[in-house]
Amino acid sequence: MQLVLRDLDQGPYLSKVLAKGQADDTLSGEQLAQIKSKAILMSLKLADKFYNKYKMHLLEQAAHDVIGVVSLGLMELSDQDQQQAVRLLLTADGVVKCFQKGWSMLSVVSKHKLVNGKSLYGDVDKFLLEQVSTPPDAEEWLGYEAYRDALAEHQRQQSIAALMAQFYAQTSYDPLDFLNLESVLAEAVLYRMLFDNAKVRQDLKKRIAKISLQDEWFSLEYIEQQTQKALAELPAELAETIGKDLGKNFAPALLRTLNFAKSYRELLLSDASPERLERFEHKEGLVGLLGWPLYIVL
Repeated sequence: MQLVLRDLDQGPYLSKVLAKGQADDTLSGEQLAQIKSKAILMSLKLADKFYNKYKMHLLEQAAHDVIGVVSLGLMELSDQDQQQAVRLLLTADGVVKCFQKGWSMLSVVSKHKLVNGKSLYGDVDKFLLEQVSTPPDAEEWLGYEAYRDALAEHQRQQSIAALMAQFYAQTSYDPLDFLNLESVLAEAVLYRMLFDNAKVRQDLKKRIAKISLQDEWFSLEYIEQQTQKALAELPAELAETIGKDLGKNFAPALLRTLNFAKSYRELLLSDASPERLERFEHKEGLVGLLGWPLYIVL
């Protein structure tokens, strides 16, 4: 393994930290050699676990994996303070700790990606590791951005699962359903408005004909109030995360859906055929009706 020292604005974070340590004279040649030795040992261990260590090109891949994962963990443990990062690397188990931290971070955000079983790398998604993995002399390292994207998606999936558990009668959730966070919350808010805070079931299209729609429901203020009421039933941190993810058009879009629901109800009461109801849904833009259920009533 070669840990190439490059411009401070280039390459993986581990290489940048080592370059700064050399430039500031806080990292001697002997200390750099020790860090390299530990990184090489980590590469050998990774190759022994996941690759054929007798094929040198795979050993090189393991080295790139180690550089990327250590860079990720080092950024987190040092709070992206390069001086603190140098001090951490100089500790006896600094490289190992950084690798373990980075691997743990990747494992957490890989959970929803591994619904069909573990990958070659156990708890870490193969494609995510490929994005984080980097040669030491890379001009640009996008591993941290890849991790942040995966973290955001993981948080969305966690939020959807929590919404399903809190507001839906059917609480099982498969990430492969590719549900949208706003849509899941909107359907819960709409259903609770219509049916007195009941848990969501796949019966809205049948039941809506049996209720009276209140005039007070048809305002942005009321919808926003009901949205906040639903979020208040969730843990505060989760509610804050979901609230930040909602677009400004959430309440207006839900109001449009409520007006659509009123017209849909009128068609039901006029004994419209299922075919006519289906045509009406598509004409109004079924996909664009935030919170309107997409299940098919047979």
